[in-house]
Amino acid sequence: MGKRAVTGTGVVAGGIQRSFGNAAAIRNMDFTAPAGEVTALIGPNGSGKTTLLLILASLLAPDAGSVRINGFDPLVDPRRVRAGIGWMPDTLGTWGSLTAREILVTVGGLYGMERSLAGQRAAELLETVHLTDFADKPARVFSRGQQQRLSLARALIHDPSVLLLDEPASGLDPGSRVDLRVLLRRLAAEGKTVVVSSHVLSELDEMVDRAVFVARGETVKTQSLADADAQERWYAIRSLNTGSLLRQVDERGIPYRQQGGAARPEVQVRLAGDAAAAELLRSLVLADVAVTAFAPAGGALEETYMSLDADRG
Repeated sequence: MGKRAVTGTGVVAGGIQRSFGNAAAIRNMDFTAPAGEVTALIGPNGSGKTTLLLILASLLAPDAGSVRINGFDPLVDPRRVRAGIGWMPDTLGTWGSLTAREILVTVGGLYGMERSLAGQRAAELLETVHLTDFADKPARVFSRGQQQRLSLARALIHDPSVLLLDEPASGLDPGSRVDLRVLLRRLAAEGKTVVVSSHVLSELDEMVDRAVFVARGETVKTQSLADADAQERWYAIRSLNTGSLLRQVDERGIPYRQQGGAARPEVQVRLAGDAAAAELLRSLVLADVAVTAFAPAGGALEETYMSLDADRG
């Protein structure tokens, strides 16, 4: 699907600081999320991710720094900013006695939507998140995964141009995670700005265009997915003859480590991106090494995260 004209200029934040009493939640963060792309916000617990998202959502004011949402300052024009933002917190936090349909229609009304339009939009979104059969059940009986899907629908009810999603995949089953990935890619293709905070780094590789890594209240790296894919990383190889595989790897002077047990031996090699991996695989096949599996040992963004963590250690 080709990208349509973007609906906004995205999110730009610079020099953000925020403390709670004597505790500095954010020391210095810069964050940019362009329209038409999915941007991941990645960092360990306590790194300031949720605080930053609350600031971007205009629900918390920074102590210092500037924020622009589609060119507007949340401190100066919060109503205009909030009208264009879809906010999905890490917990649903809604009215348990209301049905899923009632919740969506009510939230639509808070955004100024006519009731008939809000009802139509609610029905569409309930189908999108596979909750049509639960549309008239109270939210208090929903499972964690169902609550997450309802929370996503709630964030989308007013067709915002900017989506801020805090751990949207939490509690979702594998099928729902695939649906989430497809939906977010479609929304980005429509020109929306999508920001995702997540601990499930392996899934982000297939979802995002770029990532901003934060730690201890600071931005430590910004990386496109293309750059992440091209970096040096571990690749896992299995062969019918591990000895032959090891000889070929050793002859080429490639760093390696052995993983797995006797029943499922695996050799992991350190290579400079997919081009180097393709060349090694070609060489192994030409050398008659019976390769049964060859793939990255982990996600590209996970590799970056682990390397940054090692550098901090």
